[in-house]
Amino acid sequence: MAFKYQQAPPNILWICTDQQRYDTIGALGNPHVSTPNIDQLVQQGVAFTHTYCQSPICTPSRTSFLTGMYPSTVHVNGNGNAFFPNRPPLVTRLLSEAGYRCGLIGKLHLASAYGRIEPRVNDGYSYWQYSHAPRDDWKTGHDYADWVRSKGYTLGELTENVEGIPAELHQTTWCAEKTIEFMKQEHGNPWLASVNIYDPHPPFNPPQIYREMFNPAEMPGPLFQETDLRQQKDLATVDFQSTCQSPEKLDIQNPILPQPPLLGFQTERVSPGKRDAKTLQAAYYAMIKLIDDQVGRIMAVLEETGQRQNTVIIFTSDHGEMLGDHGLIQKGCRFYEGLVRVPLIFSCPGYLEQGLKSEALVELLDKTPTLLEIAGLAPPEQMQGRSLLPILKGKADPNHHRQFVRSEYYDALDGADGTFATMYRNQRHKLVVYHGHQHGELYDLQEDPHEFENLWNQPNKQSLKLDLMKHSYDASMLALDRGPQRIGPM
Repeated sequence: MAFKYQQAPPNILWICTDQQRYDTIGALGNPHVSTPNIDQLVQQGVAFTHTYCQSPICTPSRTSFLTGMYPSTVHVNGNGNAFFPNRPPLVTRLLSEAGYRCGLIGKLHLASAYGRIEPRVNDGYSYWQYSHAPRDDWKTGHDYADWVRSKGYTLGELTENVEGIPAELHQTTWCAEKTIEFMKQEHGNPWLASVNIYDPHPPFNPPQIYREMFNPAEMPGPLFQETDLRQQKDLATVDFQSTCQSPEKLDIQNPILPQPPLLGFQTERVSPGKRDAKTLQAAYYAMIKLIDDQVGRIMAVLEETGQRQNTVIIFTSDHGEMLGDHGLIQKGCRFYEGLVRVPLIFSCPGYLEQGLKSEALVELLDKTPTLLEIAGLAPPEQMQGRSLLPILKGKADPNHHRQFVRSEYYDALDGADGTFATMYRNQRHKLVVYHGHQHGELYDLQEDPHEFENLWNQPNKQSLKLDLMKHSYDASMLALDRGPQRIGPM
């Protein structure tokens, strides 16, 4: 692969939060959040408003958008894995081999970090500042914990504070500090900064100064109807151990959210005040406000150093958060919009379109070939992602990219929740199949955008369901890893 540019291609600032829903940005329609810096990226760039992750949990999703392949194709289908198979190569490795200087700040999560620092692969990163989570579980290799110690504090003690880690010592702030450090270095070549902020992931415990900015009484509350109780009870029979919280634990009139186990191994700390859905929502928006402030700091340094016009900024997340919708919180084997639909914004004034909001169906794995083409590289032929650069450059219909999007959950082994499921979503309908079980989900998103009316068992929808099931099955088969390249007739 060779550069197509006669001059150096742009830098890439790739900001990926953890567990941030699509509907959490002011400029994209949420009046309850405060995101002026992310709003500026929307105004100065292209926002894809219908972007879907390829798995509703971390490791498979991150694997997908770092390789441009579906999780099942790469054989990385759950969290907590012993290792990453290191094939196909990560996009950062391809960019590094083509001359980019790549930096990792924050989380990677291609394999388990349980009881150890996550093992590295040939990832292409020459600058490495690692923090899987704001915990102090590792004796060595946790750069964020070392940074906190350099400030005279101990991260393990700070995490016990019910008022949250102070903003100036927060992992989000550390990510900004290390990103700024990287951007100010002499590179010689174009650079890519992969900034992986842990928030707004649980334990939903923002710094107190940020918590006070959002009044729970003023929050809109979750998408919830009493019919969700029966729906989730039916679907609960699908799981052996669902990682989302069951509706039986919620008070419908005043839903008090329980202290749930996280997917993984972190214990949530109960924050001050009543744990109802609106309190959770306020804490979630407070974490996003801290993210936005730190994005603003990073953007200011880009301007100060004269790099803004030659830097493509990407803002996205790995998957969403239920946040009380349909009686559920956190993540797991569900495919509601709040969990599988995420932000995706590209911004580089003068190079990409500005002020464009695309309603095209997009998959997160489409970022991978897009990054390669931005760098002047041809995506590998086997890559399943489809480049967004024609839309970003104003050379294609901004409201059409894919006929459908899909998401997978194959996490049924070694103590996980025992579920195989797939989501198929076209312009109008969403089909969720829990493989091996009788219950499923079918929604008409045009008539029912909040997914309250499950059409799965309606007699007049059986023909539609079967048609969508065929399309979903075809899409799943075409995503299979077909093995070694054929080189002869036998």
